[in-house]
Amino acid sequence: MSGDAILQCIDLELGYDVPILHGVNFEIGRGEIVALLGASGSGKSTLLRSLCGLLRPLRGEVRMFGESLYDCPEDRRNALLRRMGFAFQADALFSSLTVEDNVALPLRELTSLPPAVIGEMVRMRLELVGIGELSQRVRAQMSGGQRKRASLARASILDPELILCDEPTAGLDPVVAAEIDDTLVQFRKVLGSTLVVVSHELASIRATADRAIMLAKGSVVADGTLEELTHSRHEAVHQFFHARAE
Repeated sequence: MSGDAILQCIDLELGYDVPILHGVNFEIGRGEIVALLGASGSGKSTLLRSLCGLLRPLRGEVRMFGESLYDCPEDRRNALLRRMGFAFQADALFSSLTVEDNVALPLRELTSLPPAVIGEMVRMRLELVGIGELSQRVRAQMSGGQRKRASLARASILDPELILCDEPTAGLDPVVAAEIDDTLVQFRKVLGSTLVVVSHELASIRATADRAIMLAKGSVVADGTLEELTHSRHEAVHQFFHARAE
C-alpha cells in the first residue's frame, strides 16, 4: 500500500444474495477529494455501505488507515470508524433536536468533553458551514440546503481524517450547490480531511474533485484525474462527462 493511502479496496466483491460489485481495486491518498461516479444501480451505495463498516465483503478487503476494516476485532473496527465521518444524502437529522443538538450529538456520545467546550466546538463548526445563526432551529424550519449544511457539520464535528459524502448537492439550486462545494473544499483546507464524494453533478465534481472513480456494470471502469476521464473512450465515462457538458 502506498505510504499516504488512507483508504484502500483490494479485489473487493460486494453484494447480498448475488454479487453487485467485483474486482474493485483502488486507493485514496491522504488529503485527496475523490468523486465516486456511476449511474443508478451501478453499486455506489453498496460500496459506501462497505466503506463505512455496514457491509462485510463477500471477498477481498477494505483497508482503512492501514488496517483491515473487517478482519479486526469489533472494538478496533469501531476505533477506525470513529476516525471517519458520514454525510447522508437525506441529511438524517433528528427532527426533534435543534441544529445545535444534532451537531453536538457525536461529541456528547463519543467524548467526555465538558459542555462548554462542546458548545464552542459546535458554534465554530456551524460558522464554518455557514449556518451559525440557525443553531436553535429544528429540521422543519430549514431549507434543503441548510439541512445539508447541518448534516456536514455533524459529519465533521469530530475532525475526522476521512469524510464520506453521499450526494451532498443533490436537489439544490446551482448557487447553493456551489456553496456546499466550497464547504467541502474548506473541510480539506481547515480540517485536513480526505473526502470521498458520491455525485451526479458535473459542476460540483469539477469544483471539488482531484480525481474520480467511476463504476459501471459491476466494476471500476475508470480511475483518474478529471482531465483523463474527460478524454476517456469508455462509453459510460464519455457519456457522463459529455452528455452533461452543456
